[in-house]
Amino acid sequence: MAVLLINMIPYFRASSTLITILVGFLLTVSFSQAAQRDVDCLRSLKASLHDPNNYLSTWNFSNTTEGSICRFTGVDCWHPDENKVLNIRLVDMGLSGEFPLGLSSCSSMTGLDLSSNHISGQIPNNISKVVGFLTSLDLSNNRFSGEIPVDLANCTYLNILKLDNNQLTGQIPYQIGNLNRMRTFTVTSNHLSGPVPHFVNSTIPADSYADNPGLCGEPLPPCRGPSVKHRTPIVIGAAVGGVSVGALVFAVGMFFFLRKVTRKKKEEDLLGNKWAKSIKGTKRIKLSMFGKSVSKMSLNDIMKATNDFSKENIIGSGRTGTVYKALLEDGTSLMVKRLQDTQHSEKEFMSEMATLGNVSHRNLVPLLGYCMTKKERFLIYKFMANGTLHEKLHDAKDGAEAMDWPLRLKIGIRAAKGFAWLHHSCNPRIIHRNISSKCILLDEDYEPKISDFGLARLMNPVDTHLSTFVNGEFGDLGYVAPEYTRTLLATPKGDVYSFGVVLLELVTGEKPTFVAKAPESFKGNLVEWITQLSSESKLHDAIDETLGGKGYDSEVFQFLKVACSCVLPGHKERPTMFEVYQLLRAIGQRYAFTTEDDVMVLSEESGNAGPLVELIVARDV
Repeated sequence: MAVLLINMIPYFRASSTLITILVGFLLTVSFSQAAQRDVDCLRSLKASLHDPNNYLSTWNFSNTTEGSICRFTGVDCWHPDENKVLNIRLVDMGLSGEFPLGLSSCSSMTGLDLSSNHISGQIPNNISKVVGFLTSLDLSNNRFSGEIPVDLANCTYLNILKLDNNQLTGQIPYQIGNLNRMRTFTVTSNHLSGPVPHFVNSTIPADSYADNPGLCGEPLPPCRGPSVKHRTPIVIGAAVGGVSVGALVFAVGMFFFLRKVTRKKKEEDLLGNKWAKSIKGTKRIKLSMFGKSVSKMSLNDIMKATNDFSKENIIGSGRTGTVYKALLEDGTSLMVKRLQDTQHSEKEFMSEMATLGNVSHRNLVPLLGYCMTKKERFLIYKFMANGTLHEKLHDAKDGAEAMDWPLRLKIGIRAAKGFAWLHHSCNPRIIHRNISSKCILLDEDYEPKISDFGLARLMNPVDTHLSTFVNGEFGDLGYVAPEYTRTLLATPKGDVYSFGVVLLELVTGEKPTFVAKAPESFKGNLVEWITQLSSESKLHDAIDETLGGKGYDSEVFQFLKVACSCVLPGHKERPTMFEVYQLLRAIGQRYAFTTEDDVMVLSEESGNAGPLVELIVARDV
């Protein structure tokens, strides 16, 4: 059917409406088949857990489009157009049931977070067969009982293991101490007893074992030894059995060592870097670098700097690809983005890179260079020391100090300046089309830098208002303008909507798809919650509690009103990105976050938005 419709396109060229309908239909039927194992994994997970609040209602398995599961709530994929699960995060959703054994089908998953639910029963004794490739496992704040399985020691890639606030009993298997990648291990508030494990490559603090009165051993108080009258038989028994057991242990150890070596070779294909093997023979390929910001490098240098693109060096994964941290021999840190399925020929890709290499602005992540080899495409960026805005707002460690208002305002203003420059002053003008708090990175001074610009289709220099979607990518869940699914058109006002959601995150501290402080009966997203509060004249209730009463109340509320204007359902009612920048700049005028020169550069292309500034900032404040 898809081939037939493609052949009929010439007959529809006279009708843009028919072409739009045709494109929409093809976007539904022309993608590759789903990776069934990961789909079955999520289907099994949903079936095995009771979801009283219907948080998993977005998990619609009737859509067989490749990448459809990547839009499920709580699911991250290695690539947005591939049904290959990277992380599952189902936190504080009221889920109940037992540990979902169907997760074994998500064989490429590296992170699992089921914390703060009501999941009960025992942790599976064969857990390494279920989730053996995880680097992070968080089962804290549930109702798990029984003993911690020894088999956890076979999850050899674990960096983080959290089992706090459950009902676990017995001893902590000493074998867990052999997990040489472990950095965080917590079992507070259980019913555990006996000596704690000794970790070979890390020091676990005493508070990681708190509220388990029966635990002992460094860093806790020493364990009490057996009484004198029992000590001699124990020593004799140990001596007699030691020789015979020693030989057996050696034989068993060699068996498991050889099996581990064999299994490791097989596992490498499941760690997300199987593709790296295919470019081993092309290491001599040079990187095309823009300017002289970094000395000349080859692909071999990047392979070494990322440990052959090891998953341990992944610092981000999104719709446009996976980002790795690269540490060069001279101590320089870079970010390397691996693009997947760019659908560009080498000539087209080089042309696009030549364009993006000239796109330079203080609030854009500097693109330093690129590389092509076989079907792989890599982009080289300057490293951003403070990660993403999303991490700072939503993934801060327990006890971390919340971002203060001046810093949030600075990030909002200067990010708006960068987006306004892309829309109004860049040549060619660029619609980002994938704006989220994950694409705004923060350097060592918390200066916001926009990433992924230009990776979507560039705006047509002739028609600077519209750009049709390619491959049906509408953006991350919670950031998509309501008109997109209807029109299949990316517009500057769609970017404004997405940026408005980011502004709402800054002022409320809430995530775009899940509002923690909303009533349990509320099942909508952040924009829907804001809309409801506005209709009830309770908009002040949306403001992050950590920002109140510190002398910024007026500014915070003005900022919230600007954010609300960006997410209006009618795209014509929203301000332009330049107007958003002027509105925010007016709010933060006393901080001198920008200069008059910044505004003049944009004003040449955008005109004077003064009246709109006065209207929105002054209204309802």
